Amino acid sequence: MVKVLKPGMFSTVQDKGREGFQSYGIPQSGSMDSFSSDLGNKILGNAINVAVLEITMVGPVLEFESPTFICITGADLSASVQNINIPMNTVIAIKSNDILSFGALKSGLRAYIAVLGGFKTEKVYNSRSMYKNLTKAIKLSKNDTLEISNETLFCDSKLIVQSVQNIENELMVTKGPEYSMLNSNQKNFIISHDFTVSNNYNRMALQLTDLLENNLDSIITSAVLPGTVQLTPNGTLIILMRDCQTTGGYPRVLQLEERAINSVAQLKKDSKLSFNLKT
Repeated sequence: MVKVLKPGMFSTVQDKGREGFQSYGIPQSGSMDSFSSDLGNKILGNAINVAVLEITMVGPVLEFESPTFICITGADLSASVQNINIPMNTVIAIKSNDILSFGALKSGLRAYIAVLGGFKTEKVYNSRSMYKNLTKAIKLSKNDTLEISNETLFCDSKLIVQSVQNIENELMVTKGPEYSMLNSNQKNFIISHDFTVSNNYNRMALQLTDLLENNLDSIITSAVLPGTVQLTPNGTLIILMRDCQTTGGYPRVLQLEERAINSVAQLKKDSKLSFNLKT
């Protein structure tokens, strides 16, 4: 078991998400930065879909009641075990009663704690990903206990991490279904402008501060996905993320590639980004 001594700013259990339930209005969810989440599981030799902890900006303090192995990936939040700094993207042996904690945020926004065998929280619609009104909790709270695997024998995966995915501010995108509704000036603005991330960002979406002159009509409510870029009536561009709704009525002007979604997951307020349209 793992006891939550401090929950951090916003710490959740995530896996690959809920595939195949969007037609019922159930969001996909899952790790915001799937590359980093997957990397931690690969380094530990876990199955790719076992659950990890996703932590945002301020990390939790966790006490491990039994020995195991962990790996920290994604954002650098100055992780330490028993107040001794530990490296990222590396297998770390944990002993009974060891305490994992975090310090200053050095880079990125979201880090991932993978544990040997994964976190064994409740499954709802084939996923352990926390989401409001689906799972009993939407984030970790003080004194929570998390069940983990009883595995203690680590089989070295022999995975050599030569590099991790860099946080990219130039995002690869394709045209959204309503891209053709934009006029030439709007298209040029979107593709040539450096946008700024606003303070409105969470697991559902993030807004950009730079407004696009917009006279487009709303559309009939249609399907949206993580990575869909919507254009609101007041000219705000919204990038939908893993917990986004399944339908929307704003024009869908762009669609981010998976690598770009992972990068956006690591961007903070006032970060700059631009769109690189694949032709």
